[in-house]
Amino acid sequence: MASLSRWCFRHRLLVLLLWVLALGGIAVAGQAAGAAYANVFTVPDTESDKAQDLVESAFPERAGDMDTVVWRVTDGSVRDAAVRDRLSASLGRISRLDTVGSVTSPYSAAGASQISRDGRTAYARITYTKTAQELSVDEAARVVDLAKEARTDGVRVEVSGPVTEKTEEGQAGNIAEVVGLVAAAIVLYLAFGSLLAMLLPLISAVFSVGTGVMAIELLSHAADVPELAATLSTLIGLGVGIDYALFIITRHRQGLKAGLDPEEAAVRALNTSGRAVLFAGGTVCIALLGLLALRLEFLTGVAIATTTVVVLTMAASVTFMPALLGWCGPRVLSRRERRQLAAEGSGEEEPRGLAVRWAAFVQRRPGGLLTAAVVFLAVLTVPFFSLRLGISDQGNRPESNTTRQAYDMLADGFGPGFNGPLQLVAEVDGEGDAAALRRLADTVRNDPDVASVVALPARPGARTAVVQAIPKTAPQDEATSDLISRLRDTTIPAAERGTTMRVYVGGQTATFDDFATVMLGKLPWFVLIVVALGFLLLLVAFRSLVIPLTAAVMNLLAAAASFGVLVALFQWGWLSGPLGVGGAGPVEAFLPTVMLAVLFGLSMDYQVFLVSRMHEEWVSSHDNRKAVTVGLTNTSRVINAAALIMICVFSAFVFRDERIISEFGVGLAAAVALDAFVIRTMLVPAVMRVLGTANWWLPGRLDKRLPHLAVEPAGTTPSPPSSPPAQTNAPDLSAN
Repeated sequence: MASLSRWCFRHRLLVLLLWVLALGGIAVAGQAAGAAYANVFTVPDTESDKAQDLVESAFPERAGDMDTVVWRVTDGSVRDAAVRDRLSASLGRISRLDTVGSVTSPYSAAGASQISRDGRTAYARITYTKTAQELSVDEAARVVDLAKEARTDGVRVEVSGPVTEKTEEGQAGNIAEVVGLVAAAIVLYLAFGSLLAMLLPLISAVFSVGTGVMAIELLSHAADVPELAATLSTLIGLGVGIDYALFIITRHRQGLKAGLDPEEAAVRALNTSGRAVLFAGGTVCIALLGLLALRLEFLTGVAIATTTVVVLTMAASVTFMPALLGWCGPRVLSRRERRQLAAEGSGEEEPRGLAVRWAAFVQRRPGGLLTAAVVFLAVLTVPFFSLRLGISDQGNRPESNTTRQAYDMLADGFGPGFNGPLQLVAEVDGEGDAAALRRLADTVRNDPDVASVVALPARPGARTAVVQAIPKTAPQDEATSDLISRLRDTTIPAAERGTTMRVYVGGQTATFDDFATVMLGKLPWFVLIVVALGFLLLLVAFRSLVIPLTAAVMNLLAAAASFGVLVALFQWGWLSGPLGVGGAGPVEAFLPTVMLAVLFGLSMDYQVFLVSRMHEEWVSSHDNRKAVTVGLTNTSRVINAAALIMICVFSAFVFRDERIISEFGVGLAAAVALDAFVIRTMLVPAVMRVLGTANWWLPGRLDKRLPHLAVEPAGTTPSPPSSPPAQTNAPDLSAN
């Protein structure tokens, strides 16, 4: 690491040019190729997946996605001649587009049921020749524009569906990124007191994240990468990229104050904090790639995209950052710090201020502090036990979106369940099975949670039939999930008995429900893998059984508490309205696993940063009380600054007006806040103070078998003036 950082420092112009060329080249290639994002929510070996395969095989003309044009009149009826002629002409123009396979108008015999009972709302079904991901934004916008041309003062026209959603992606612009960067800049300036030092982490993060997001567009041509992955990668990349740069610059500034010249200070910073950055970033990547074990295409795309961006932030931290430090020289210190250094000379900084007073308070009241922290986390965890995973529907999109307005119009005219119809896809063989299917349709029609049942047209002699059931409740409602379970577990098995008929419940709503069910089943195994990996890494790093065990318990507490915050704010609806992301609804099914992966990496970073300084003091003095005090006073400021930056960046993403991104932003911000300000600042030092020397216990036979992990080379971290030099060859893991 020392050789790499020295080379980058001395060849800073070349390093800068290489990063500019990388960003520019990937950006040009990305613009030329375009994005090919694919939101693949299929879940193998589920009923909804089987139903979809049957429909595509039996009705290939329905293989493309479907949108809905909805119109509502303020006076009169949609059957009035003027309304009928205007909308029929608009639908005719849409039907002549190359991308449109068919249009089912409510004014045709096939669409006679597509007019509401009060006659004021109607809709038309547009079936495309391709799926949404195969259509361009311009092709989707053409359909929306033609539909909206039919608008008049008395006729409101909106469009909904997966193709239309493509025209609304990214409408919130880059306001979230800008707000996050401005907030991070304020925290950095307060931490460093230098405008130049404030700018360096932002420049590094923008270069690495910008390159990563452009690379994701290219990756989308080789793998099924969802649109969400780019936004999520930006969110995570900005947070960790700025934090990693903060650690390195903090160490560099300490070297300058200790009397090192800029080159040696940069080399020391990269050879210590740079190694810690690679360790922390590596754990984030390992956790994110753990999503591949879940074998779900959607999460595979998310894992590949986010890992790509994290790797690039790590690369920028250890190559681009030393080059920037070479350009800046001693100016990363404020003018006041440079004047003070010139007047008073170099020397190690003594911890002072709030950090010292807080460490003293922990020593005096460890039991009370431990109790208060546990009670606080327990209270936040209570909502977690009500966690319900699912996929939010279009009713949670911003009210300005045409998809949201169409959703509301359909719900008002035909009932909330109309936006999430269920498909009963049946394999039938002969008249006996056909009769059984008709009886099943009658039974489902009489279900108290079903609004209507319609048998869709089928070819004569076809062995696949589809019955559409409209629930009385919205797609994301728990009652709709209960209806799906009841149909599969009770109603359909009773109808199949004594026949060769096989019926599968499909449709988008059933697919999302299956996705949530599979995710909930895989979640405990993923938690176990993440916790076990963290335990092993800390066991090797600190050669202690107690520290990794307590860290595992604390990580679980922090995760459960942050999920509790999400349940209260979004599932219970305490904040979803003010955020403009709809009302109460389920927590996104894939959110817990992605959040756990990110939280695992970040918590490992803070744990290593804090406990390694305690470990260094312990091997020097074997005084646990002193180790806790020294570790807390020397690291709390940087940990708190890093956490504040991540909280600012993550929280800013609520401005994107997308429920999924708002959940991720709020959830990760809450997780980081709890991890830094409750777990690392309160709970860890209090527990270690209470446990005393037991913190560092490790059976001798296990100690001999464990490998030695050195995140930092020995002898790079000078002991503070209050401590004697460490007489040990134990690994030094401090990032500060």
